[in-house]
Amino acid sequence: MSKIRWGVLSTANIAREKVIPAMQAGKYTQVTAIASANTALANTIAKKNNIATVHSSYEALLADPEIDAVYIPLPNHLHVPWSIKALQAGKHVLCEKPIALSSVEATALLQESLKHPHLKVMEAFMYRFHPQWHAVKELSQQGSIGHVRSIQSAFSYYNVDPTNVRNQPGIGGGGLMDIGCYCISISRFIFNREPSRVFGSLETDADFKTDKLATAMMDFSSGTSIFTCSTQATPFQYANILGTEGRIEFEIPFT
Repeated sequence: MSKIRWGVLSTANIAREKVIPAMQAGKYTQVTAIASANTALANTIAKKNNIATVHSSYEALLADPEIDAVYIPLPNHLHVPWSIKALQAGKHVLCEKPIALSSVEATALLQESLKHPHLKVMEAFMYRFHPQWHAVKELSQQGSIGHVRSIQSAFSYYNVDPTNVRNQPGIGGGGLMDIGCYCISISRFIFNREPSRVFGSLETDADFKTDKLATAMMDFSSGTSIFTCSTQATPFQYANILGTEGRIEFEIPFT
């Protein structure tokens, strides 16, 4: 099997510190191009990671015939627009979470993806491919802890930097979109269905106008999931899955 040739849209921290080095070390992946208006930084990243091509615009990268797939670590409000453009350019898409900011956006991306059945679109939830979650999925499906009745999870960090994208409401900031999505995703992953009801409480930062504390309960009919996420609390993460005959507890479930 030949390597998939990847292009990266932007010089985001997660791309240059985590994803690009991992892809360059992968057996089936090779980052061959990166795009950014900040070509000086892009060139530095390219040199460090043996990336052959630097594009000064996202459009130029999407037009590059040497690219098979695109990784999109842009701010949240740009996920769907650039995922759609990548599909239209004939590229597979790996987009950072959350892949969309609303059901309207998600539907638009879904409808576009249906026009390109030969292309893949995936939300970049790394945890779903981690061995510990493979084991948990198997244990829960095999009934090793009986019937799953409840999932409790939490994810938090402390960030009050007004320039940080997580604290900017106009571009999809806030804790629910940034880290609460993990708690929602693991619940859907384990229960293997969508919730029928959701109850929640949200506390908004008076200055940033983004959610700084969110707590929710999701009803999955056969069980419930309760989670809390915060952008202004001590750094912490955990998950606990309760069954009728046992439980599974994580110290580091997400990152």
